[in-house]
Amino acid sequence: MATLEAATGADRTASTPSPAADRARYDRATAHLDGPVAVVDLAAFDANAADLVRRAGGKPIRVASKSVRCRALLERALAVDGFAGVMGFTLAESLWLARSGLRDVLLAYPSSDRAGFAELTADPGLAAAVTVVLDDPAQLDLVDAARAGSAEVRVCLELDTSLHLLAGRVRVGARRSPLRTPEDVAAFAELVQHRRGFRVVGLMAYEGHVAGVGDAVPGRPVRSALVRMMQARARAELAGRRAATVRLLRRVAELEFVNGGGTGSVESTASERAVTEVAAGSGLYQPQLFDHYRTFRGRPAALFGQPVVRRPGVGVVTVLGGGYPASGAAGPDRSPVPYLPPGLRYDPMEGAGEVQTPLLGAAADDLLIGDRVWFRHAKAGELCERFAELHLVEGDAVVRTVPTYRGEGHTFL
Repeated sequence: MATLEAATGADRTASTPSPAADRARYDRATAHLDGPVAVVDLAAFDANAADLVRRAGGKPIRVASKSVRCRALLERALAVDGFAGVMGFTLAESLWLARSGLRDVLLAYPSSDRAGFAELTADPGLAAAVTVVLDDPAQLDLVDAARAGSAEVRVCLELDTSLHLLAGRVRVGARRSPLRTPEDVAAFAELVQHRRGFRVVGLMAYEGHVAGVGDAVPGRPVRSALVRMMQARARAELAGRRAATVRLLRRVAELEFVNGGGTGSVESTASERAVTEVAAGSGLYQPQLFDHYRTFRGRPAALFGQPVVRRPGVGVVTVLGGGYPASGAAGPDRSPVPYLPPGLRYDPMEGAGEVQTPLLGAAADDLLIGDRVWFRHAKAGELCERFAELHLVEGDAVVRTVPTYRGEGHTFL
């Protein structure tokens, strides 16, 4: 793969094609295909990868596979200088990626997959390639009960990153690991290190309330200001606690890596001396939930096109399908966004439909039966659960069609 230009956000914005030009390119590229179709704009994908590397400031980026869910594009990201390793989301997926040749996979979520642990412990090669997150003695018991061999299990501990306010009465952040203090982590590490067949090699701490919450949402200045205040406090608190955890943990185990962050916090997480690598994945596709950050601006790279199949009246068209909501707390921000042509919106009484989706707006009157409306998903990799193929676009042509995980016969979650 060609070396990517490490452009600044400003440089990339200046060279970004207009939405109208993008729409014309995508329409020409996919004119021979029946919809619905999903595309990845390789120029945008590569520019986003280059910008993530720039933001990481020299620290390696572990690509989050759940936000990509396509082996060809995982490999494309990993071919970029500055990316190293994969962050998996299920044990079955992590083993599959390792069998496919990826030799550094961090399973970032605890698993109860007994068959998977039997395979892992029976194969020293897989056990050397896959590291699993654990944070509870019961998880150790589950692994041992599933053991089918003596291969040593590489363990990454996870530190809870949530911000506690008002003496712990208010919690900000995801409910993840029960290990909150440096002492909690060190004590569990001691337990793991004294357990035959396990070895602590890493620490993970994902600050989702910083990495995954936009701090500059249009039309919500007060909320955005409060988010910025919260995030500044959370970054400072976590930096101190993470550094203290690493100091204590290094007395117990020889750490190979300390992982943190996500697309929205690459700069701040990478700036911590205790962190050796950052995680990112959504920023490669740039879904719409990642549009509202002050520190970076990605280029929409992953889109899906739905064909117009009805024209019910003036200012209305109906497209086929489109009801692809994202995970998280249900709300309007979890729906895909009609993107091209600009000026379309959902009917508030119907929203995005299972089989058909009416769209309102003056732009509807310029659309004919068979034309495409291009959407952006709210999140990144979840789009791939709806499509078996991604059509990779360069200029105004599809240069390659690659399978998603689903297209390869896998629906891991």
